[in-house]
Amino acid sequence: MQFDASLRKAHRDGEGVMIGIIDVGGFDFAHPDFLDDAGNTRFLSIWDQGGDFREPPSKNGKSQFEYGSELTKDLMDRAIAAAKKKGGFPATFTERQSQRSEGSHATHVTSIAAGNSGLCPKAAIAAVLISVPMLEDRTKERRATFSDSTRIVHAVEYLLEIAEREGKPISINISLGTNGAGHDGSNGVCRWIDALLSTPGRAISVAAGNAGQEKGETAEDMGFIMGRIHSSGHIASRGLAVDLEWTVIGNGIEDMSENELEIWYGAQDRITVMVKPPSANADWITVRPQEFVQNRRMASGTTVSIYNELYHPTNGSNYAAIYLTPNLQADSLRGVEAGVWKVRLVGDEIRSGRFNCWIERDDPIDIGVHGSLRLYRFPSFFSEGSNVDSHSISSLACAHRVIAVANLDEARQRMNISSSQGPTRDDRAKPDIAAPGTDIVAAKGFSEDDKQWIGMTGTSMASPYVAGVVGLMLAVNSDLTSAQCSGILQRTARPLPGSSYDWRNDAGFGVLDPAAAIDEAQTFNERTEVKGTR
Repeated sequence: MQFDASLRKAHRDGEGVMIGIIDVGGFDFAHPDFLDDAGNTRFLSIWDQGGDFREPPSKNGKSQFEYGSELTKDLMDRAIAAAKKKGGFPATFTERQSQRSEGSHATHVTSIAAGNSGLCPKAAIAAVLISVPMLEDRTKERRATFSDSTRIVHAVEYLLEIAEREGKPISINISLGTNGAGHDGSNGVCRWIDALLSTPGRAISVAAGNAGQEKGETAEDMGFIMGRIHSSGHIASRGLAVDLEWTVIGNGIEDMSENELEIWYGAQDRITVMVKPPSANADWITVRPQEFVQNRRMASGTTVSIYNELYHPTNGSNYAAIYLTPNLQADSLRGVEAGVWKVRLVGDEIRSGRFNCWIERDDPIDIGVHGSLRLYRFPSFFSEGSNVDSHSISSLACAHRVIAVANLDEARQRMNISSSQGPTRDDRAKPDIAAPGTDIVAAKGFSEDDKQWIGMTGTSMASPYVAGVVGLMLAVNSDLTSAQCSGILQRTARPLPGSSYDWRNDAGFGVLDPAAAIDEAQTFNERTEVKGTR
């Protein structure tokens, strides 16, 4: 990113600022993009929440967190120095992390925000390798979402600890998210983060998600399987119903993941939920409010659970959840029954009638072969007729004070087809801003072929771009709050070609203008007293 000389002199490439990254896949702290002029890493620390190689942060006497493994700057610098000696091991082998994938997501994201080639090449870096443990209670585990995890809050608090200790403002990036929860910023993690962001000198950017594609651009394009995750509608009155089509893939593969559909509707309504498996002779399963079906096995071997509950504790709305679970018995292993599952919502008592549904995120993963079966974890999705192309923004990006970022395809000057859309379920304007996130070349972590750079696409790449710009805004005005940063980004954004300044559900308030945002950050507090009359 090129800035004019006066602006660059003001923001000093992020010197005096900290960039915090919460991510997965491992941080390649020894990559050239993170080394200073002396050959040392610019990472101050990495907290590996799932690691046990080093002592937890609390053992270093400067943190409250008593689990995981903390790699300090001293340890990382020693490993880098040892790697330069004859026969030395790579630094990231000497100081190990619990996650280490070639082309790691975390390394790429960090490079965009704060690498030597990124937005804030002079900023200090601190990072958290997130790890969310499984809950022992199976029912609580299946109902929990990534955005419910206290591990995210711990990660944010850890980064804030370091920023406070170093006396620096901090811009944090979270390029992670799921589709579960109420999409209204009401869950505990969103509310806790909002509270933390009331303090000046802190901001958090969050990826909007990659669930925006509703149909293929070509006959071979299957991107919509990650995009048809939302449906909504209106039940007009008592006794009327709305039918939805929920597709589980087959076509020669077995989906061995549990598929989850959440239905959210107003506290004043009462809606019966009915589910019908794909089999021609299957019966409807009916669950009225305050009823549930748990682990009911179908003829196909698929297990169905349905919970229809009132007054969710985070927001007071009513909530139903449907789970389709594969048959995991070793002697009769089968995936979730493939085909179109019918979901019928019947109005029992209707005052509003509005509802929203989300299918939980499930990235495609090839598990392997079992006998003649090809086993996958595979996303389910709504049919084209049932999908509603809005409200697909990830749950964490619905928090009130975070900056939710959409993916701009800069070369084509349009939004990337995969970028998730708003608004939130309570009709707030999210995402806030669009930034370059398509074919972004940045550091390739833990490279095994000597290639140091890799291109990636997604809101995961757009969000750290914004986090880097926010870091430069904090460099010129360290007293900014996250809300002020968001307001400045909205004010200085540029419309896409052919668009107006109106908020759009895919692009937010428009395309990020880094120079204008940084200039606004340093000048908006300049006030002139008005004397006399006008």
